[in-house]
Amino acid sequence: MKSPAPCVLTINGGSSSIRFAVYEAGEILRRLLAGKIDRVGVTGTNLVVTGPAGKSEAPRRLAVADHRAAVGFLLEWLEAQPVFASVQAVGHRVVHGMKHSEPERVTPRLLAELRRITPYDPEHLPHEIKLIEAISQRHPDLPQIACFDTAFHRAMPRVAKLLPIPRRYAAKGVERYGFHGLSFTYLMEELRRPDPAAAKGRVILAHLGNGASLAAVRDGKSIDTSMGFTPTAGLVMSTRTGDLDPGLVCFLARTERMTAARFQHMVNHESGLLGISGTSSDVRDLLAREARDARAADAIALFCYQAKKWVGSFAAVLGGLETLVFAGGIGENAPSVRARICEGLGFLGVELDRKRNAKSAALISSKAGRVKVRVIRTDEELMIARSVARLLRLGTPERSSRQ
Repeated sequence: MKSPAPCVLTINGGSSSIRFAVYEAGEILRRLLAGKIDRVGVTGTNLVVTGPAGKSEAPRRLAVADHRAAVGFLLEWLEAQPVFASVQAVGHRVVHGMKHSEPERVTPRLLAELRRITPYDPEHLPHEIKLIEAISQRHPDLPQIACFDTAFHRAMPRVAKLLPIPRRYAAKGVERYGFHGLSFTYLMEELRRPDPAAAKGRVILAHLGNGASLAAVRDGKSIDTSMGFTPTAGLVMSTRTGDLDPGLVCFLARTERMTAARFQHMVNHESGLLGISGTSSDVRDLLAREARDARAADAIALFCYQAKKWVGSFAAVLGGLETLVFAGGIGENAPSVRARICEGLGFLGVELDRKRNAKSAALISSKAGRVKVRVIRTDEELMIARSVARLLRLGTPERSSRQ
């Protein structure tokens, strides 16, 4: 897979997984290699690799005990691939960027800032910093670019950022930030291709996956979003609660002596669809069981109900709705979930074509519906590669391909 053109390595590091991809930055951004290490820190850690034809190799079981070992293995494995010799830059998904509104080159000053703001995102930032440091140690001359997940929402109106707590905390950066920005940026760029006028109109983007959030977009800018100070807020998710009555903190501390750390773990890793169903955080499992399992049915019903509420509230914020976009693992692959979310939204002009929705077609709204409802397969890694290529002027990143 040796490539004469410059290549970009993208790294998307989470708390329990590391996704990566290599793109050739020639006349198009062409993916040469992709994969992930999953279940980091628990048993059954695997490396799964996808080649340029899109075919995945058999999972490779890894004997790595923690995140640091997984990072070391991944870098050694990447360095052994012929294509790595052509890598001229590395792009990282950085979940929290505070006030940053554009991708930036990693410098000692930026790295020091990321370390300082780690308390704002203890679930992600420490792992992302370790990845940046590990690459810097092994390849000090390789440019690294931070692509911030919060950047898409920096243009939100002040009223959408305010939290109703004592004002002194705002000076410490306690506000609503919003996340999934790389996905939302990608979705808006892809929406402009078939429908440039729609991208300038009133749009609701629904990124529905293990993490789930919605964004209200007008004239290409984020007006509001469902996640808040942390990615735990907003819509109920696979294992996260979404919005929750803050009085529960005191109640559980009083009745169960629950500590802040224990509460944090519960609302991020034991709640959401998993907590309600008691069996699974995966929508596919819950859909298969809901006919015979009332708890699975409750979990699916709550997810769809809350998503519907967010669509309605954002339509009010936008003053109407012209385009609704579904993305993410659930949004792209669960027709019945999309149908349940859209059911009853006819007053907004949302009406699905049942056959097109069943096929997960690109456009799933009916001809009679005033709102165009689309399914767009999001690609955060490709968005990172585009950002890096644009910043460093590698190739012509406006044209791109997954393959």
